[in-house]
Amino acid sequence: MPQTHVRKLFSQGPFMRFWFARLAGVSANQMLMVAVAWHMYDITSSAWDLGLVGLFQFVPALLLMLPAGHVADRFHRARIFAACLGLQGMVALVLIAATQYHLASRELMLGISILLGVARAFQMPAQQALVPQLVPQQLLQSAVALSSSGMQVAIIGGPALGGLLYTTGATTVYVTCAVLLVLGAVLALTVRYQHQLAPLNTTWQTVLAGFTFVWQHKVILGATSLDLFAVLLGGATALLPIYARDILHTGPVGLGVLRSAPAVGALCMSLAIMRWPLARHVGRHLLVAVAVFGLATLVFGLSSHFGLSLMALVVTGAADSVSVVIRSTLVQLETPNEMRGRVSAVNSMFIGASNQLGEFESGATAALFGAVGSVVLGGAGTVLIAASWLKLFPTLARRDHMQV
Repeated sequence: MPQTHVRKLFSQGPFMRFWFARLAGVSANQMLMVAVAWHMYDITSSAWDLGLVGLFQFVPALLLMLPAGHVADRFHRARIFAACLGLQGMVALVLIAATQYHLASRELMLGISILLGVARAFQMPAQQALVPQLVPQQLLQSAVALSSSGMQVAIIGGPALGGLLYTTGATTVYVTCAVLLVLGAVLALTVRYQHQLAPLNTTWQTVLAGFTFVWQHKVILGATSLDLFAVLLGGATALLPIYARDILHTGPVGLGVLRSAPAVGALCMSLAIMRWPLARHVGRHLLVAVAVFGLATLVFGLSSHFGLSLMALVVTGAADSVSVVIRSTLVQLETPNEMRGRVSAVNSMFIGASNQLGEFESGATAALFGAVGSVVLGGAGTVLIAASWLKLFPTLARRDHMQV
């Protein structure tokens, strides 16, 4: 049966075009983020300005996520996705011109960072809510796993390729990004599905309906909040430079390997789930995956051996992939189509907040307890969260199949 699922999934033309469009878009975005950060640092040599690049992308994404979810439930999601890729392509073209004519400045870099944040705000809920409309329900878990694997490939390869191309000049990176983004936008425009214009009135009640729906449906609330607290407490990414230099004594090359390790684990696990989908005890698997994530984080925090630390990070990525596939599939199956954009927007807000606040939490606790203390406390907290959710959300813990 799993082999049949895989063959059927690859025969879904609209989904596969969307998958390739997303792969091109995420790869280009990862390259663009690396190039913009390096370009800003070349211009200003300021760590503060480097931090502002990330902040100027995060704030508009956070502010616009709920209205973007409303838009995703009102209009054609594939066209929204294509428009977001197109906007990023325009950013790449502006950067090409600015670089060629020596017009790149701090203000320009911050301005295009805002545009990238706006594109991200509308792209995330649209692309998440689109997947269930492109595949039959029985293939949704495999589709989510394949989507996750493609994203991990882009996260691993995009920054590396962007950094390599940047050695020949910023223009090379921006041209490559523009080509990939235009290709992705064209592919997205070819995606067809049965779309009915939803009769939604834009009121605060409809915009906030995603929050209301998540709060009322305990399986979704438990799954999304579990991920929020697990990443908030257990993420050690922000402290990897300290571990690489002061604890593992491995230098910048080792830092790059450590940063790639979770994505490698996530990619391998996503491919495994696509081949052997999770059929039973999905709630239990979700809680166990988060607990394993916490335990692996503990091992990483206490390790002073590079090989052991590397394997621990691979395990965190694999465990996180199980969590992502189960959570994403449950959220999409539990949510009616007319609500998927707004619920996906809430999910995206949780993910964004946990990543950004998680880095702040890691830095703050590291300042108080040291890097090792910060990571160990975070790992232990994640294990406790998984145990607590077993009692707080018994419906989620007892969930057997993906679909009721």
